[in-house]
Amino acid sequence: MSQIKPKSKLTISSFFSGAGGLDLGFEKAGLDIVWANEFDKNIWSTFEHNFPKTKLDKRSMTDIDSNDIPEADGFIGGPPCQSWSEAGARRGEGDKRGQLFFEYVRVIKDKQPRFFLAENVSGILHDLHSGSFQKLLEEFEKVGYNIFYELLNANDYDVPQDRKRVIIIGYHKKKMKGKKFEFPKPSKKNFVLKDAIWDLRNNAEPAKEGNKTNGEKLKINNHEYMTGGFSTMYMSRNRVRSWDEPSFTIQAGGRHAPIHPEAPKMELVGKDKRIFVPGKEKLYRRLSVRDCARIQTFPDSFIFKYNNIADGYKMIGNAVPVNLAYNVAKQILKDL
Repeated sequence: MSQIKPKSKLTISSFFSGAGGLDLGFEKAGLDIVWANEFDKNIWSTFEHNFPKTKLDKRSMTDIDSNDIPEADGFIGGPPCQSWSEAGARRGEGDKRGQLFFEYVRVIKDKQPRFFLAENVSGILHDLHSGSFQKLLEEFEKVGYNIFYELLNANDYDVPQDRKRVIIIGYHKKKMKGKKFEFPKPSKKNFVLKDAIWDLRNNAEPAKEGNKTNGEKLKINNHEYMTGGFSTMYMSRNRVRSWDEPSFTIQAGGRHAPIHPEAPKMELVGKDKRIFVPGKEKLYRRLSVRDCARIQTFPDSFIFKYNNIADGYKMIGNAVPVNLAYNVAKQILKDL
């Protein structure tokens, strides 16, 4: 009597993968990442170290022929968000980086996976009225997908950080016939900084001169922080969250990293002007690279490879929080 072979795992191709926050969340949910694409050479060693079984394509999306992408059940990706960011010029689809979103549409059209996920900053919704975001949704629909999108705060999904991001899910009209994606309900647990980094509070190391890494000398991988002054813009508002609060959004730059919660909240001394509490200045250090990774819910086993510490902060700040990705992946898995 022949044995019935168990169904193989569902497969994922990942685009604009970065350090792999989305990838790790989907892998944690039980899906296989079979192929990934990342153009930034400063990220390659980190991705390859942490995803040794995944084939990494290092070309720009504009140079990748759809035939080079393997068949997969789903596509996931976070096209570059600077074009839509509220902190930037918000050039949207007119920016070359914004146009990479349409490269993502191209490969989805050609390969027709059962589902796709696209992640972006909340600023993309500001283009809803101007038509850019609506045009993007229409493009996804034209190539055969029912679209569902929502603005989520990662803190509602087991992430100790306030971080609002737009998640777009597309279900293939024929292959997922009748299926409607329902966004996961918020977790009952409100994770805060103490949950994430309390045990790391006394053992971080300052970066070496020129904000280079301490490398293998560190007792805890990546537990080092950027040194140097703070800009007038940085000092214009409080950058400290206390232990019993979720972190500010982890950004893609070390100079803008939040201050460690051991420090008291900054004092307002004038319009858009704050200072560190006199006598407590030594407590005001930036969160370390590992602090930020913990807040983004990367496990300590996930190692970030870099020489310039700024590259570590950038990789982590650009990533999708692992637990947010995991919660969304679990919902998709139910429908698959």
